[in-house]
Amino acid sequence: MTSQTTVDKTGPGDKAPAAPSDPTPNQGRGLRGHPWLTLLTVAVGVMMVALDGTIVAIANPAIAEDLKASFPEVQWITNAYFLALAVTLITAGKLGDRFGHRQTFLIGVVGFAAASGAIGLSNSVAFVVTFRVFQGLFGALLMPAALGLLRATFPAEKLNMAIGIWGMVIGASTAGGPILGGFLVEHVSWQSVFYINVPVGILAVTLGALILLDHRAENAPRSFDILGIALLSAAMFCLVWALIKAPEWGWGDGLTWAFLVASVAGFGLFAFWETKVEEPLIPLALFRSVPLSAGVVLMVLMAIAFMGGLFFVTFYLQNVHGMSPIDAGLHLLPLTGMMIVGSPLAGVLITKLGPRVPLAGGMAFTAIAMYGMSTLETDTGSAVMSLWFALLGLGLAPVMVGATEVIVGNAPLELSGVAGGLQQAAMQIGGSLGTAVLGAVMTSKVDSDFAGNWADAGLPQLSEAQIAGAKQAVQQGMAPPAPEGTPAEIVAKITGVAHDTFISGMSLASLVAAGVAAVAVLVAFLTKRGENAEAGAGVGHI
Repeated sequence: MTSQTTVDKTGPGDKAPAAPSDPTPNQGRGLRGHPWLTLLTVAVGVMMVALDGTIVAIANPAIAEDLKASFPEVQWITNAYFLALAVTLITAGKLGDRFGHRQTFLIGVVGFAAASGAIGLSNSVAFVVTFRVFQGLFGALLMPAALGLLRATFPAEKLNMAIGIWGMVIGASTAGGPILGGFLVEHVSWQSVFYINVPVGILAVTLGALILLDHRAENAPRSFDILGIALLSAAMFCLVWALIKAPEWGWGDGLTWAFLVASVAGFGLFAFWETKVEEPLIPLALFRSVPLSAGVVLMVLMAIAFMGGLFFVTFYLQNVHGMSPIDAGLHLLPLTGMMIVGSPLAGVLITKLGPRVPLAGGMAFTAIAMYGMSTLETDTGSAVMSLWFALLGLGLAPVMVGATEVIVGNAPLELSGVAGGLQQAAMQIGGSLGTAVLGAVMTSKVDSDFAGNWADAGLPQLSEAQIAGAKQAVQQGMAPPAPEGTPAEIVAKITGVAHDTFISGMSLASLVAAGVAAVAVLVAFLTKRGENAEAGAGVGHI
């Protein structure tokens, strides 16, 4: 594919081509359009969205206790966010390609911060879930626009480093969420986990208004594929909805399969329509690029292993080990630290070696780390946990950076928003898939082991209703409440059964995640350096 020029939209009708040796007007002069300041600005906005992917995980136990939420309702606090993101990311990327990434980024930041403040004011799970949906919708505007701005601002020789730093921010925010969340939950309240996005959003909007310069490809789309948007959104919704509801309905249930079949049919109709429309939402020729397709698959597999596994780790640390929220977050510091250090280094390695070896190595480390996490017990020490968490961070860093570059770099500039949407949609679908599938594995294991473990401990027989309630508690690593006056010896046995059963479920889920990561090692060898990275606009002061 040939490289595309960009258009400086600083004034109506003002068009000037940008090339690595020919800065666009107003670029390289002062703040507006400065590449590294652009990176700083989008990083502040992206940090909010990445934080909310995991910061809520550490707050989930406190939210559940304060709002009297069940385990399925707690899952919905996470899944509603993923669902809204996954369904709208690609369409949101197209909006950026059409109207400009600067505008969509700023609108996304404002809406995300406002929705966060509304969650903090909520007094019921229903309101929390509702505003989490709005967070997802505005986050979908923000994330692809950030990548589109980076792609248009940095030339090829600097793009990997920029994406490496961008990936470091996402990785550090994703992994650092539990630490910050733990501090806020313990010392302030669970509501403060959401309130913190308001000042961050104000900072991002202020920086964006002063610094960001709108870039659009000369042949950017001028119309909307309305039917394509409807078909893709419906197909994505049916897929993610089936994944979310399958643990409740059952994987063999007719409703689950109805939504899965509807999703496949929707994707099929969408693909057919895209070959007929003049300006398709996603030109299917994009997927003729094997590296781009492999990058999308790799993001899905990485997110399954990472997001699905992390969901249970927070319950393990707090409810099994009895840690406070901030202690649980601090125990994940090795994960955060390795992602902060590893992401820029991964950008350098990928620039020198290409993405294949770093990506394959990263997924291999991830597979080993998830296998190690399957060996955790109720009395596992901090040193052993830190080893596996650090190895996980080391594995995730090159994948977060490399897969992003592979997807965005192998797409033409005028589709950078769509490519960014694909990258983020893949990650969110993987997160939903990981939470759903690994949640189903956990539920199945608890269902199969709990009654036997209870009987083996010599505990009194429970009614069906009591067993159902006890299983819900065990799925979160908690012991079912014992009647008042129960001897301490019996309480200890109940706690032991609950923790052992939870550990068996988490171990099996971690093994499944390790298997997914191992498959991703093979997929990584199909990737290669982005063919269209040279389409980025070169600017001064780099």
